[in-house]
Amino acid sequence: MIIVTGASGKLGGAAVRALLETVPAERVGVLARSAEKVADLAAAGVRVHVGDYEDPASLKAAFAGADGLLFVSGSDVTPGVRERQHGNVVRAAAEAGVGHVVYTSAVGADRPDAPGFLADHTVTEGLLRDSGLPVTPLRNSFYSDSFVNPAVVGAAIEAGETVAADGGRPLNTATIADLARAAAVVVAGGPGEHAGRAYELRGPLWTYDELAATIAAESGRPVTHRRIPLDEAGDLAFLGGLISSGLFAEPSDDLAALLGRPATGMPELVRAALA
Repeated sequence: MIIVTGASGKLGGAAVRALLETVPAERVGVLARSAEKVADLAAAGVRVHVGDYEDPASLKAAFAGADGLLFVSGSDVTPGVRERQHGNVVRAAAEAGVGHVVYTSAVGADRPDAPGFLADHTVTEGLLRDSGLPVTPLRNSFYSDSFVNPAVVGAAIEAGETVAADGGRPLNTATIADLARAAAVVVAGGPGEHAGRAYELRGPLWTYDELAATIAAESGRPVTHRRIPLDEAGDLAFLGGLISSGLFAEPSDDLAALLGRPATGMPELVRAALA
């Protein structure tokens, strides 16, 4: 049995759907806070466990007998929350004797000075290592879908520009669909193939200048990029700081290798957004 947590979320839900392409539904279970939100998965034959990261008993019950666990990181980045919740998940997995834990970590989690909420992943990877369980961290980049989507592309065409405090650095973002499919590949592959490894899951590098040029070329409308300093970025200053630091400038072929094809790039997303 393979259990996927966070199945009502975008990444977890996409991972379950990818998993069902190769694994029989009766071998797949999900953990969700609401059965109603995963009714489609139940209808497909997937076993549904209702529970959450704040309820250790529900976690242990859901993980009982699991050969594999796709542990999708919590979404609440309030300081201290993920550390507590993730600790509950790791302890429950250890008590249940889960055969292999695949954790959706983040780029930079291997650094002792990981900034801000990314440090939660550093802590969780440490908890997993100390648990003695076979573990595979997936160090996901930020979602390309947040940077390139119909709303962003439409706004850029309307304004004739993209605006970001990017420092001229490239980004290695990846799509939710690609990250979900890679996670499904790893958890279905089992510990023999993947335990003890950490995958750096990143898409092809792109820059905001390339994004603006691609939007212009594909739409036939003039679009340029305007680079702004961090002190003008407002609520996005933290993200701009991460990009400017080069955190998202490091390439990796791990995602493409797991997918068995090139990861989805920015030009494909622009064309999809315009379509």
